[in-house]
Amino acid sequence: MDYSLQREHRMTRVSFCSFYFLMFFAIGSLFPLLPVYLKDSVGLSGSQIGIIMSISPVVMILVQPLWGVLSDITQKPTVLLTVALTLAGLFGIVFSLLDGYFWLIVIALLLAVVQSALIPLSDSISMNYVHKTKTEYGSIRLWGAVGFAVAVMSVGQLSEHYSLNVIFYSFALVLFLAIFFAAQLPNESRTMQISIRDGIKELANVPRYFLFLFIAFLVLGPILANNIYFGIFVADLGGGLTGIGIAFLLAAGSEAPFMKFASSWIRRLGMMNILVMATCISCLRWFLYFFEPPLGVVYATTIAQGFSVGLFIPAALQYVRELAPVSVGATAISLYSSVGNGLGNWFCTFFGGLILEGYSILHVYLFFGTMSLIALVILCVMKLNQKRAVPV
Repeated sequence: MDYSLQREHRMTRVSFCSFYFLMFFAIGSLFPLLPVYLKDSVGLSGSQIGIIMSISPVVMILVQPLWGVLSDITQKPTVLLTVALTLAGLFGIVFSLLDGYFWLIVIALLLAVVQSALIPLSDSISMNYVHKTKTEYGSIRLWGAVGFAVAVMSVGQLSEHYSLNVIFYSFALVLFLAIFFAAQLPNESRTMQISIRDGIKELANVPRYFLFLFIAFLVLGPILANNIYFGIFVADLGGGLTGIGIAFLLAAGSEAPFMKFASSWIRRLGMMNILVMATCISCLRWFLYFFEPPLGVVYATTIAQGFSVGLFIPAALQYVRELAPVSVGATAISLYSSVGNGLGNWFCTFFGGLILEGYSILHVYLFFGTMSLIALVILCVMKLNQKRAVPV
């Protein structure tokens, strides 16, 4: 019996790791090169490309919480996840067949709606699993960072040898493969104990949760918007296309080892300490880029992304899960994701573009550093208040 349970546990873990690898491989194969495709293959203007690329974070703000509520109501997150994967793959193929600006906006909108379900639903499933089995979220999630890093280089090289349409075929094919592993993931078995309205009321009565949403907005916004502006920054330093690829590979690849040990570091140092340190490292990185360091220094500092992302994401998810009522766990994670990955991403991308146009790429990173510094101050105050609240 023990052997059977151990075998089941190993198979479930393999399914989780394979799913995260494939899902983030798909994301890494499409979105870093999508602006290049829209510019070179379709011939859109800069403003048209900006509008299409800003659709996804805006949709996340509105739609991600709805996916979480739907998951809490149905208690069938794996079913919703497989549906979203299927539709995302199909929409990716359709994307490659269109070239009219209006229809590109429509398909980008449809893709964003289903894509916005992937990360919060999978994170909700995995957080429930690791809590139940006492395993480590970071050791599972790190395979997403590996998948993204591998995709950035491999699909980029395929695009150079063939055509940029490869990004859509890779995206769809890998998502279809991910469906098999998503179907093997454990389903949430808890039943709703209270109504959705009462659950949301209960969530609204946790002030620290909403304060942390603001922190996620300040920290994750610059991290995600950096994926758009980092290439411009590296190119301005003389890195070229090859340098951009190397920089993204180093940055994304550095996340994996930190996620591997995130849980043990959280236990050893404390969740709040990890959040403070990860935010501090991220803040220092943005301010460093404002002073235009040499390209070699930029390559060396990509490890900061591993520290900030690889530790902040697991710690933040665990913090959200502990703050939120059990019955609305998926809703809480989806709302957190929509604020950080959606609203924060859009805000930093939009205003970063205005700053880039009016000043320079260096001032974009000054803006990112200032946002992260505000988050760092709030986290430090929360940490001090937490200490005072603990009885001696």
